[in-house]
Amino acid sequence: METGRLETFADGVFAIAATLLILNVDVACDGCDLRAEILHAWPSYVAYAASFLTIGIIWANHHLVMNQIARADRTFLMLTVLFLMVVAFIPFPTRVIAAHITERTNQNDRTAAVLYGITLMLTAILFNALWFYAARRGRLLREDADPRIVRGISRTFVLGPWTYLAITIVAAFDPRLGAIGFLLFALFWVIESSVFGRDRPARAIQP
Repeated sequence: METGRLETFADGVFAIAATLLILNVDVACDGCDLRAEILHAWPSYVAYAASFLTIGIIWANHHLVMNQIARADRTFLMLTVLFLMVVAFIPFPTRVIAAHITERTNQNDRTAAVLYGITLMLTAILFNALWFYAARRGRLLREDADPRIVRGISRTFVLGPWTYLAITIVAAFDPRLGAIGFLLFALFWVIESSVFGRDRPARAIQP
């Protein structure tokens, strides 16, 4: 089965998920101090930046992965559907963490941060599942797939779920530190791939 329709569908899901994130950024002001309200909405800006960068990294990784894949079978399609289902879910925990991360009087901030972390961890796990299913013994790979890229994707993808698990554990104890961790993790891979990775063969930038 050719992968063209699958890639088109995936690109549409990524675009919609990234676009929905901006709907979480809102300032309600009726006769208030607008400048103060804009500054008060800083959690929405941070959550938006972290999630948009994360979705962007996932999209770039998916493009790299699909360049190494020649065909898709039914199992690969179903794994991709589950993976994209979680990607499309990302705007929800983004909205939740933006709304509750500053609450210090109850457990809502921890719940929001953990929900966000679990969502990203599940995204990374499913991305690993579809990649390793396709790459195992070259099951769905192109005949001319670059071995260096295949090894690079495999090495970096394994790190993602464990890193998100570690940040989620931190978020369970300190939600604000965890939220910063999610943002810094996304920023790290953007900077690492665009600045330090320019002279290396294309490889995965783990979401």
